[in-house]
Amino acid sequence: MPDVMAISDARLAEVALTREEYELAVNELDRSPTEVELGVIGAMWSEHCGYKTSRPLLARLPTTGERVLQGPGENAGAVDIGAGMACVFKIESHNHPSAIEPYQGAATGVGGILRDVFTMGARPVALLDSLRFGPFEEAEQRRLLEGVVAGVGGYGNCIGVPTVGGELYFDPSYRGNCLVNAMCVGIIERSRLTRSAAAGPGNVVLLVGADTGRDGIHGATFASVELNEASSERRPAVQVGNPFLEKCLMEACVSLAGDPRIVAMQDLGAAGLTSSSAELAHRGGCGIELDVARVSRRERGMTPYEVMLSESQERMLLVVRPEDADQVRAEFDRWDLHSDVVGRITDTGRMVVRDDGATVCDLPLSLLVDEVPLRHPPARRPAGLDAALAADPLADSPPWDAGETLLRLLRSPNIGSRRPIFRRYDHQVGDDTVLPPGADAALLRVRGIGGGIALSTDGNARHGALDPRLGAALAVCEAARNVVAVGAAPIALTNCLNFGNPEKPEVFWQLAEAVEGIREACLALGIPVVSGNVSLYNDTAGESIAPTTVIGMVGLLDDLGRRTQPGFVRDGDAVLLLGRVGMDLGGSEYQRLTAEVNAGPRPALDLDLERRVQVAALEAIRDGLVSSCHDLSEGGLGVALAESCILGGRGVRVARRFLAVGRPIVRMAILFGESPSRFLLSAPPDRVGALREVAARHRVELRDLGVTGGDRLVVEGLADLGLDEVTRAHASALLPPA
Repeated sequence: MPDVMAISDARLAEVALTREEYELAVNELDRSPTEVELGVIGAMWSEHCGYKTSRPLLARLPTTGERVLQGPGENAGAVDIGAGMACVFKIESHNHPSAIEPYQGAATGVGGILRDVFTMGARPVALLDSLRFGPFEEAEQRRLLEGVVAGVGGYGNCIGVPTVGGELYFDPSYRGNCLVNAMCVGIIERSRLTRSAAAGPGNVVLLVGADTGRDGIHGATFASVELNEASSERRPAVQVGNPFLEKCLMEACVSLAGDPRIVAMQDLGAAGLTSSSAELAHRGGCGIELDVARVSRRERGMTPYEVMLSESQERMLLVVRPEDADQVRAEFDRWDLHSDVVGRITDTGRMVVRDDGATVCDLPLSLLVDEVPLRHPPARRPAGLDAALAADPLADSPPWDAGETLLRLLRSPNIGSRRPIFRRYDHQVGDDTVLPPGADAALLRVRGIGGGIALSTDGNARHGALDPRLGAALAVCEAARNVVAVGAAPIALTNCLNFGNPEKPEVFWQLAEAVEGIREACLALGIPVVSGNVSLYNDTAGESIAPTTVIGMVGLLDDLGRRTQPGFVRDGDAVLLLGRVGMDLGGSEYQRLTAEVNAGPRPALDLDLERRVQVAALEAIRDGLVSSCHDLSEGGLGVALAESCILGGRGVRVARRFLAVGRPIVRMAILFGESPSRFLLSAPPDRVGALREVAARHRVELRDLGVTGGDRLVVEGLADLGLDEVTRAHASALLPPA
């Protein structure tokens, strides 16, 4: 038996292996691994590649449906959108790299998610993001925000894919560990979908695109450990992107989609050549042999270890028949892309790596993929959570003036205008963006189907901190409501689970609860999960982020002429609330601003009611009964009214009778509570009767609020604000503090 103590703890930490895991690998091999094998095992058994903590939980998610063409397990998910077309999409995180080097961290996060989509042969048509930072008032957090936004925009703008939507939130929980989640959506003919399962022993393996450098080594393991005061030394683990080269790579790969000469295609992401080759061969039940001496490099003196673990960007692996290799390489030559024959497919079920003839790695693929040592940490409900839920910090506090409260909410960086962000992004390139950033969801036309797709990203960490299961379910419901609000039916989602160190029982409990929340909401709404990503160890100096479930939703709209927007479109329309009134202030932005805590009873979520409200809203939109539709979320009814006024350029008057109830705090709760399952509608007066019939048919409340028109936002007896004042407050949210 080899001496398992011969390797230092520091070396094991570098490859993110515990000593127990190392002993397991030694026992399986009946020998000590070579240096290259150690790096390969560490990368493949990392949380980022092996999903060793989350895999048993994720198996509970619903992943099938009548539109699902490809569920989890491939580079991205795919759904049928009709007329022989498919929508391919996925969301992923690039949190740790962005915390260390915000521009390149965000840029290469965008580059990686783009490759996940065009590896499937789909042409990327849209990008979205979901960003989290510490308090906006802190200069360091604004520096991180600036770098990340520049990175997202810089890569997306250069490659020519529009960034059409996203979300942004600030909270002390993210002070030491920002979150950068990126979603990409692509379109392809169903028959041309490309998979990443190798086949055919004797077929050759091509490495295409950028030359390999030392950037990104240990990137996968870096994503599987906590951040600390030494994390800045990991800067070499952050990849460097080249969007212009990726543009060429994208065009070449899309042009080859469905080409019979392409047996399989796989991008090089986390763990680079290691994970891409292992996963590609394992999916096809094959083996693979590589010769790193054939890999083109941009740095001298690189070792086989460095070549196998480099995460240099803009690279692809392709499997082709030997007789087709020259023709396929010529296709890449047309785009000035270098390609190397670096290996071949075998029938051994092993990964063999040679360096100019000398074997430096010989491992069974089953060890790397199937035998990842799964972790089953203990789960424990956090101490003090019940007390936080039982607290009512607003019970004895005098409420603020309603008008001033609304202005403060509109000035909040968590609610106000995102224009300073999305004006940095080209959201019109490609000429298919129908609804740009600023609506509840982005909307893009899909040529060839006569309709379009609606896209949204959503998360709710404050409610997730109080109840991770509820927070995750609320994120699913809100993302679905957002696509419904523009007239689209939700058809599938992708998720990104951002959590702290799962070795802490409280964090693992949060993760398990969140997965159950997604599951329950998806089953209730009939929406499958087709792809996703888990980002754990989002800790800094032992402090975990709030549990943050981010949902990327795709909806389908058959007739673009039936789309709706949140802005009021004409004077004299009736303004109505579809769904329950709701008075939930626990975890709300109102509570954060007034009491500076996150506590109190969590919102009640009735998933059957949520489904009925969404179905009723869709039916009303498709029947042409509504002029505008807006989801109620952060800031509740008051903020929704203000946003509809701002986006429509006209005022509203809400009748006194709607708020002539109870104590002042009750009126604040009605105006600013963040209860789910609600839409703000406007409609011509002659269509209100038909709207009531739709609501009654689905057993959903519909309440008269008031009427549109004028240049003021008036809530009779509570607030009277000029539209210009409301607009200025909203526009000022992301301006640096004076």
